[in-house]
Amino acid sequence: MQDLFILDECIRKGSRSMSPTDGNSAANFMPAQRSLGALRQAAATCRGCDLYKAATQTVFGEGRKRARLMLVGEMAGDKEDLAGKPFVGPAGRLLDEALAAAGIDRKDAYVTNVVKHFKWEPRGRRRLHKKPSRYEINACLPWLEAEIELVKPEVFVCLGATAARALLGADFRVSEMHGRFVESDWARHTMATMHPSAVLRMRDHASRERARKELTVDLAEVARVLGS
Repeated sequence: MQDLFILDECIRKGSRSMSPTDGNSAANFMPAQRSLGALRQAAATCRGCDLYKAATQTVFGEGRKRARLMLVGEMAGDKEDLAGKPFVGPAGRLLDEALAAAGIDRKDAYVTNVVKHFKWEPRGRRRLHKKPSRYEINACLPWLEAEIELVKPEVFVCLGATAARALLGADFRVSEMHGRFVESDWARHTMATMHPSAVLRMRDHASRERARKELTVDLAEVARVLGS
């Protein structure tokens, strides 16, 4: 019960010390050598939770080793699971477009997810995204914590509600607080904005265009801080 209390407090405060202290977790698979390459190799054999059983492979982060900007989504999708790379599907293309419109080159960023395996449920021949549980998020967090420790980003952006609530607190509301820099232990400047996949799920064209514009405006604020 004490460990659960610690997790609750860390999530509420947006603190670095969020990974489980015992039991099954990615912490048990951490390599002795801490480099992005070593982490990626070790994560490929992670059994910190059961998501690896249905996933094709681990989808680790990628990007510049000392990127000033880190973008963190929820978890890999169907296309990412097959490719082994983050944000390469439709949501990734939309993210690339929004970054370019905001004046940010994705090659200058480090892109990753809170959860490194694809969680899904079958729907006919399709594999539909299923939201990761709190336990699965907590079990996977040591990988993200290690990535942050090595990259040391100046600007940290949570993409979507799951990442924002996991990293900035359970009460965080992206719909109300997107585009604002908030205080956290993750980086000097921390923000949350809409996940590109949420934009794609909008029911009509007008809503999608409005959400796309909001995402671009938020990322333009990130670009402003990076350029200051």
